[in-house]
Amino acid sequence: MTAETTINQVFRNRVARYGERLAVEKKRNGRWEQASWTEYYDRSRNAGLGLHALGVSRGDRVALLSENRLEWLYSDMGALGIGASLVPLYPTLVADEVGHIVQDSGAKVFIVENRAQLDKALDAREMCPDLQKIVVIHDDAERFEDPDVLSFEDLMTLGRGQGREGEALFETFSSSVGPDDLATIVYTSGTTGVPKGAMITHGNIISVLHSLDNIEPRYAFDTDQTVPFLPLSHVFERVAGHFYGMYVGITASYAENVETLLHDIQEKRPTLILAVPRVCEKVYQRIMMQVKEQPAWRQKVFYWGHDIGARISRLKEEQQSIPLFLGLRYRIAYALIFKKLKEALGGRVRWMTASGAPTAPEIIRFFNAAGIVVVEGYGMTECTAPATMSNLAHYRIGTVGKALPGVEIRLDDDGEILVRGGNVFRGYWNMEAETRDAFTEDGFLRTGDMGILSDEGFLRIVDRKKDLIITSGGKNISPQKIENLFMGDPLFSFVVVIGDRKKHLTALVNINLEEAADLAGKRGLTLSAREDLLENPGVIVLVNDHVETLNSHLARYETIKRFTIVKHAFSKETGELTDTLKIKRSIIREKYQDVIDAMYAEEAPSPAVVS
Repeated sequence: MTAETTINQVFRNRVARYGERLAVEKKRNGRWEQASWTEYYDRSRNAGLGLHALGVSRGDRVALLSENRLEWLYSDMGALGIGASLVPLYPTLVADEVGHIVQDSGAKVFIVENRAQLDKALDAREMCPDLQKIVVIHDDAERFEDPDVLSFEDLMTLGRGQGREGEALFETFSSSVGPDDLATIVYTSGTTGVPKGAMITHGNIISVLHSLDNIEPRYAFDTDQTVPFLPLSHVFERVAGHFYGMYVGITASYAENVETLLHDIQEKRPTLILAVPRVCEKVYQRIMMQVKEQPAWRQKVFYWGHDIGARISRLKEEQQSIPLFLGLRYRIAYALIFKKLKEALGGRVRWMTASGAPTAPEIIRFFNAAGIVVVEGYGMTECTAPATMSNLAHYRIGTVGKALPGVEIRLDDDGEILVRGGNVFRGYWNMEAETRDAFTEDGFLRTGDMGILSDEGFLRIVDRKKDLIITSGGKNISPQKIENLFMGDPLFSFVVVIGDRKKHLTALVNINLEEAADLAGKRGLTLSAREDLLENPGVIVLVNDHVETLNSHLARYETIKRFTIVKHAFSKETGELTDTLKIKRSIIREKYQDVIDAMYAEEAPSPAVVS
């Protein structure tokens, strides 16, 4: 078979191979909407021909603002099929951000999910001279008086109406796309500054797919099934999930939403799960909270098994044989403890990812002991998602694995991670100076991340170059290391370490109210409503005790000297987190600057509580 050089070729070839087999499905209102490979292609072709009828040509941009749904996939593959490039937007973006991206990308057509997203599009339209039409996916049978607004069904009707001639035209368009053609412009959600549009080609995507497919043992087979729940608007889910799944021939059953995720996983019983560290942390914290509610003897059994599992995980990591007696004890521990975790995730999961941020080693070892290998990886939008991945058989917990086949990793003199390979993007849309600054003279991408490379080639992420804290005493400190330690304690939901150019470290923390209530009850504290927990002096003392315990695991200059409990929960909806649940440090610092200043005042109380 001729080597595939575009995602369009991959799509056509998989449709020819799998035909009427189930390709994708999405749960909506408790029911699964499905599409076979043939149906997937037919609907994508209709969407693409509909876009062509609206004036979209090769090289044009189509913007898409929607949660995960089948129409998202049809729009994506339809736009790519006619040689256009898709510009995905996060559904959480506000109107001004939406307007900037649509205007900057020069999108001709803007596909939005519902009335709420349509309102953003209409607000932004005045600043987008290239925008000609807005398509609404879910219109509740509403007809639009605006002549430039039409429903998704109208778009599909336009495509179907072109008949056999249209089908032949779509094949011509699809086949004419080459590896150097732009497939997508992904605007970095980022943690600072104005979003920048990363230009990703078909060749970039194919390079990643080939790299993943050349790693042994193989990550996936066409008998595998996933239950995706991360946003398709993020390059990780779209490339490592959607496109890699298409490349392998995996069936994807998109979860209805985060609230139904566990039920959907138990129903569909996936073999692979793409997740971010926060998901693993929440599952682990939930288990630890449940353990604390058990009788003392059950807790003792759990921690015995937990220790056995950690020892087994370390031996596997070091590729050492397991002593017979330890293996027998592990079989008991698995039956009593770890099997329940695997069954809670459907019972068939072989591996799951925890990429994008550090994950506590004890959490990874816990999942590994349950027979679920946690795959750590590293990448960024500019690398078309992954640049490194853990090998399923040869890995080092706490590292992000080795460079993918065909990818070069080296460290600059100051420790910055540099990347070169077919996965590295073309540059930033409409930003020549920023594109030049993104590369070294010999063509390596400057990632802005600091790392350490072992002699074996395993990469360890130290921190973001611009996030490194340099105290007034000259100590270089990684805030992520400290935050990662705190996040291993179920009491903390989020922790943001502060201290650049200061004499000591402070922190803003979110508290897990459920865990706090449970711990307070065990201390015999009299509590009122849960939302008033953080007004209780006894609870504040409890939190402070946990901070002191965690500080004992840190070097003196790394300890948190003062902290403030922020009652408002950080979230992507209120702007403190990215869509992949990473902290937006600059936003938080700006939002809570008065609180931060107060922590560094001479007579500052610690801890303090703010709304």
